[in-house]
Amino acid sequence: MTGQDSIFVGGGGEGHGLPQNLLLKYGNRHGLIAGATGTGKTVTLQILAEGFSAAGVPVFMSDVKGDLSGLGASGSASHKLHGPFMERAAKIGLDLQYRAFPVTYWDLFGEQGHPIRATVAEMGPLLLSRLLELTEAQEGVLNVAFRLADEEGLPLLDMKDLQALLVFIGENADAISTRYGLVATASIGAIQRRLLVLENQGGARLFGEPALDLADLMLTDAAGAGRINILAADKLMNSPRLYATFLLWLLSELFETLPEVGDPDRPKLVFFFDEAHLLFDDAPKALVDKVEQVARLIRSKGVGVYFITQNPADVPEDILGQLGNRVQHALRAFTAKDQKDLKMAAETYRPNPRFDTQEAIRDVGTGEAVTSFLENKGIPGIVERTLIRPPSSQLGPIDPALRASLMAASPMAGKYDKPIDRDSAYEMLRARAEAAAREAAAQEAAEAPEQDAASPWTRSSPGAREGGADDGYARARRYDGGRDPAPKPRSSSSGRSDSVGTAFAKSFARQLGSKTGQAVVRGILGSLFRSR
Repeated sequence: MTGQDSIFVGGGGEGHGLPQNLLLKYGNRHGLIAGATGTGKTVTLQILAEGFSAAGVPVFMSDVKGDLSGLGASGSASHKLHGPFMERAAKIGLDLQYRAFPVTYWDLFGEQGHPIRATVAEMGPLLLSRLLELTEAQEGVLNVAFRLADEEGLPLLDMKDLQALLVFIGENADAISTRYGLVATASIGAIQRRLLVLENQGGARLFGEPALDLADLMLTDAAGAGRINILAADKLMNSPRLYATFLLWLLSELFETLPEVGDPDRPKLVFFFDEAHLLFDDAPKALVDKVEQVARLIRSKGVGVYFITQNPADVPEDILGQLGNRVQHALRAFTAKDQKDLKMAAETYRPNPRFDTQEAIRDVGTGEAVTSFLENKGIPGIVERTLIRPPSSQLGPIDPALRASLMAASPMAGKYDKPIDRDSAYEMLRARAEAAAREAAAQEAAEAPEQDAASPWTRSSPGAREGGADDGYARARRYDGGRDPAPKPRSSSSGRSDSVGTAFAKSFARQLGSKTGQAVVRGILGSLFRSR
């Protein structure tokens, strides 16, 4: 499977190709696994993950179809493909030994793996805008919200924190616009609606604490094998933008957090990005530029990134040019565009005089590929037709009982299962509003005797001071259709302008007394009341 310094990928295809090995010292030079549906990309992904794990390199990968969970179980002689596997192993000179690999199962929804979370602040306004599909104006408002949270000391941890902060901005739009630029209430409403849609799709589970500790993705087992982190993504794929945004956030966090290591003898972590086209579909230039920056620089942090997609054309050229290790399964050329893509894919390989690369990419069968791996000094290897080696672990998904058993034995068991809801923006803003409401009530109570003494209605009848039913106050209410006379306006107790936080507290306190305000409070704070 793997030598001291390389991973055996395959060999001995129809073109009588040489054995193909991925050198571990170039494992952080990134790679590409491409090919049409059903041509064997998943098996290639599985055997590369096995090879890195056996070499002591942790792996992170998403399981889009539910097939990769079998990495946690050993292959078996009773499997229907055991015979063909052994035949292929003999053909390419492989001593196939079945074995399981150390795995950690993750799931954004906490159903098929340990919950995996990020805070709103960690996600940041750029990725969050991408996730919510915001316009440029709406993204500007979101940037104001993040800036305001930093200046007011309001931690943004979960979705209700962001929702409460947006209510604050809406209530104080004029004052905030003066300081940060125009904040349109229509944009705030649009963001709130997008957050509601995301919440209905289950995306709210992504945000909160305990947030993922990146060190937990870079573990080895007692025997020194790298743990394979598998994100259950079959359900997550129903929200493809959420899937792509989360993986990009994770990649960005690795880039921002890990130290420089230069050119290690093997990667510190290998990151497989399946369905990579979702990352670039309709992506704004700023986001594509960020991906390019991460891909270009993260290799010096010891992280290798491998994109898995149907067509190399799905990946922007600037990023494609950085992918040195390539496994190209069959591409079908049914249309003029397909033929153009096929030609472009063939032109990116170092040619082999024994066969035509373009024809080979079109004609290779299932489980066979056109491969090229970096050689000594980082030179791209000559393209070869390659029979991909069979996996040592189970091909296909494992049963739920085994998954549950592996999760219970995982070092992550119990660490992320129970969410934590500590004081953050939501709780702090509510506390400020309650304090402002109490202060307003106390001030009103203190001014009430002065109002009574100064009122002509209370002076018109002694019975008023004695609580008589027919006092002047009661008559005034009858004359005014039952309404209370307008209270005397209160002057501000301070000439200083309110801070942003104080302004929010006062506006929020005013809302508490109105039916509209009560509806807002129920909508924003109701989840907290229900949890108590």
